[in-house]
Order: sequence, then C-alpha cells, then structure tokens
Amino acid sequence: MSHPAAHFRARLTAETDPSDVYAALNAGEPLTLVDVRGADAWAQGRIPGAVHLPYRQIAERAPYEIDPEVPVVVYCWSPGCNAGVKGALAFAELGYSVREMIGGYEYWVREGQPVENDEGPLARVFDPLVMVVRAPASQLA
Repeated sequence: MSHPAAHFRARLTAETDPSDVYAALNAGEPLTLVDVRGADAWAQGRIPGAVHLPYRQIAERAPYEIDPEVPVVVYCWSPGCNAGVKGALAFAELGYSVREMIGGYEYWVREGQPVENDEGPLARVFDPLVMVVRAPASQLA
C-alpha cells in the first residue's frame, strides 16, 4: 500500500494551478505555457504569452518549436476537458518536463488573471466562488 504523501507529492510534480502559474510568470521563472486547445478556442481567448500548440500536433511540432530545456505547462478549457492531460502526456513522451495546469483556461479566467484574443486584452473577471473577492474600502462606506 502506498503512502498518501507519495501520492500527493507525485500529483504536485505533474500538476500546477492558475495562481501558481501566474506567480511563476510574474517572477520570471522559465516556463513555456502551452495552450493545447483548437484554433477556435485560441481565437476566442487565451493567456498572454502562451504558445498555441493543439495537443494532436505536439508529437509532430514540439521538437521543432518548443525548447526541451524549459519546463512546459499545458492547459485546455476546464476541469471537464482532458486535452490538457493528453497534451501533458504527449510532451512527457517526448521527454519534456511538463505539468498540467489544473482548472485550465476556465479557472485562469475565474481567478481574474489576464486574458486576450486577437483584438487585445479582455475584461478581467474575479469570481467569488473560486477566490476571495473584496470590495474596495471606498465602496464599503
């Protein structure tokens, strides 16, 4: 029987979350953020600085487009989408250091992180169901 700590340690080596990715990007940590969704999803909205590489194309394109020396974080739509797992598996099979961003694009948006589309930045959303959202003091008076 495996120890629960080993299970959770293994999960943390394979998964990350939107707030940790946002903090890592802001801290300048080396990582390549990869959006593994299709073209229509990418056009609708994406994380600034992400690379678009649909999961079905990773095996063919990644060796030529993604630096294998830089850790990779993949994301898809949401917890209801397994394209992130498929993308992470494809990168892992190529020998990349890779983690899946759990929650995907949905939770990145719900946590109020920046997003954009082809026209530019999109409005930021702060969802009180997934984070603490407090009104500014000026609105409380």
